[in-house]
Amino acid sequence: MAGAEVGEDKYRSFIHGEGERDTVWRYGAPPNYDVVNKLFEEERTQVWPEGSLEEKVQRLLKSWEMELVHKVRPEDQKTVNSEKYSASTNGMSALTRAEVMAIGGYNNFLRTKLPPEHRIYDPDSETVESAMATFTTAFPRGFAIEVLDVYSGPPRIAFKFRHWGYMEGPFKGHPPHGQRVELFGVCIFHVDEDMKVDKSEYFYERGNFLAGFLSAPAPDGSGGCPVMRGN
Repeated sequence: MAGAEVGEDKYRSFIHGEGERDTVWRYGAPPNYDVVNKLFEEERTQVWPEGSLEEKVQRLLKSWEMELVHKVRPEDQKTVNSEKYSASTNGMSALTRAEVMAIGGYNNFLRTKLPPEHRIYDPDSETVESAMATFTTAFPRGFAIEVLDVYSGPPRIAFKFRHWGYMEGPFKGHPPHGQRVELFGVCIFHVDEDMKVDKSEYFYERGNFLAGFLSAPAPDGSGGCPVMRGN
């Protein structure tokens, strides 16, 4: 499961090594995840045994996310079936790999049916670059992700995840509060016989996540029930 060479990153495949010699990187060089890996190691709630299904799914998730963000050409993306790949969020219409690459991962993940005037973050008015700048500014230590549970294995991998970072920079005009902003959700990866992702389906509560940028979360970390509601 994303099981080709493991490079210098402990949690992601397909960044370094001979297999990436000709890879075209969006920002000119392979990404460095040292800072967000430190956050992940300090605050993850699960430590999965190497070789376990959970560890393999977590590596696939992190490698898939890395490739869609940082690799420009479909032939360089080893975790997805480029010809078949589609992605959907909260039951909205699926996008092709080319469409996801055109708008960027953040804008795909934060798609919404809300009227523009009610959007804390409007993915329709953002580019790949502006979205990346918005979240890297808000989360200078990165946006860590972990797999909390795996409900089923391939070919339909269903799992629960946690995504979190610290708002130590401004977000769309809102000053930093320094507290953790996190979300919980469920994802389904449909994979082929080579463990490449044909389709990804994400379900999470978008509003609670974005509201976390507006004010510091409660001391107990509660930000509302992380159950999918409206879009």
